[in-house]
Amino acid sequence: MNKKLLAFVTTLLCLSTGLASASKADTFPVSKKLNLDNELKTMIGDTGTKVPGLGVVVYKNGKEVYKNFLGSRIINNQDRSKDLPVTENTRFRAASVSKHFTAYTIMQLAEKGKIGLDEDISHYLGFKLRNPNFPDTPITVRMLMSHTSSLRDGALYTIAPQYSVKEFFSPTGKYFENGAHYAPKDQTPGAYFKYANLNYGLLGTIIEAVTGKRFDKYQKSHILKQLDIKADYCVGNLNPTEFKNLGSIYQKNTKGKWDENGPWVAQIDGFSGIQPAKDLVYIENPDHRETDSWQSLKGYKPGTNATFFSPQGGLRISYDELSHDLEMLINNGMYKGKRILNSESIAEMIKPQWIYNPKMPNGNTYGGTIESYGLGLYHIIGDSTSRVCKNHVLNLVGHTGEAYGELSGIFFDPKTKNGFIYMMNGEAIAEDDDPRSAGIFSGNYIWEENIMNAISENVFF
Repeated sequence: MNKKLLAFVTTLLCLSTGLASASKADTFPVSKKLNLDNELKTMIGDTGTKVPGLGVVVYKNGKEVYKNFLGSRIINNQDRSKDLPVTENTRFRAASVSKHFTAYTIMQLAEKGKIGLDEDISHYLGFKLRNPNFPDTPITVRMLMSHTSSLRDGALYTIAPQYSVKEFFSPTGKYFENGAHYAPKDQTPGAYFKYANLNYGLLGTIIEAVTGKRFDKYQKSHILKQLDIKADYCVGNLNPTEFKNLGSIYQKNTKGKWDENGPWVAQIDGFSGIQPAKDLVYIENPDHRETDSWQSLKGYKPGTNATFFSPQGGLRISYDELSHDLEMLINNGMYKGKRILNSESIAEMIKPQWIYNPKMPNGNTYGGTIESYGLGLYHIIGDSTSRVCKNHVLNLVGHTGEAYGELSGIFFDPKTKNGFIYMMNGEAIAEDDDPRSAGIFSGNYIWEENIMNAISENVFF
């Protein structure tokens, strides 16, 4: 383990019994505020690395000190004056930031003794699940949460309600993909990290198996309700007011062909104001859009397959609501005087479950952006390739999200109670394929660098 990772991990472990309290002023200079306003404003546009809409909420020393919402949540290509603006109540599909809420529910059920983090997931799924390359190694809940399970996404990780998740793993299964959902022999369960959305689809299924309730309904009546969040995984189940606040995710991309000077094309949630019927789900596999389809939940048996709810990325949540999540994390499991998670659970989520070792290597860092992962949270190493602040060392804990052109993030510093959230709803150029998408001082995308560096430099330093 290199020295800077060791130092950061040691700091996190020292915080495992509680987070530091705020002690400094919870404001920042007006000149810095104006500068942040301007930097965010320059990110809005229609070509290059500009985005159609964005919003941020920032906390300093445990208190909200800044928020700003710019651009469009709904775009009218024929008459841009009719665009609908981004506001704090705008909700977007939050992509992988959604994993927070699945992880919170697992931790709540663990606190009640209904789930064991180190229990074999076969116990909950109702069938024996082993990577055939490691037949004697149980796959645990902890491994799913930390992406060390040795399970892989394959081509598809979301399937229709009528199929069981067993179809991914059985050689006779419809979605077995010739074993693509299993890691090879050199990637040991519990030791090797590779990010896989299917892990969280299985966690959602386990939540259903333990509670006997549909994943979306259990989330609504428990963790989301406790955090005063009206978000939903099924667009048709949003109340009419919340649906009106739903924004679309855009790219300058039509069936794989990019044209940054062309119109914005809604990639997801482009409903033109018409709400889908209740109890319909949209099967989503971002890299295989040909599999997209609407499916009825009629007759669905909870505990067999929650992948179609997208526990890994499908929560439609507003900026204001996402700030409730940040507030709970900053306050060590408390929200508005209510205990949501025990401090021990927060500490366990923050604690690194996997740390990259370049000498082995023992995982995929995705261009150096993920070097250490906890339980539904990962760690920004402030002087490494995962850094988000160019001129200062800023160690953070949280998660990013990316899907269909949406980029989101929620991060905080356990020592200072500083933190922020952001969501952006579009890209005019292709991630990875266009060199302009690459970050300048880190392994992150340029959009992520721009927004997180602007927040950090202007508010925290």
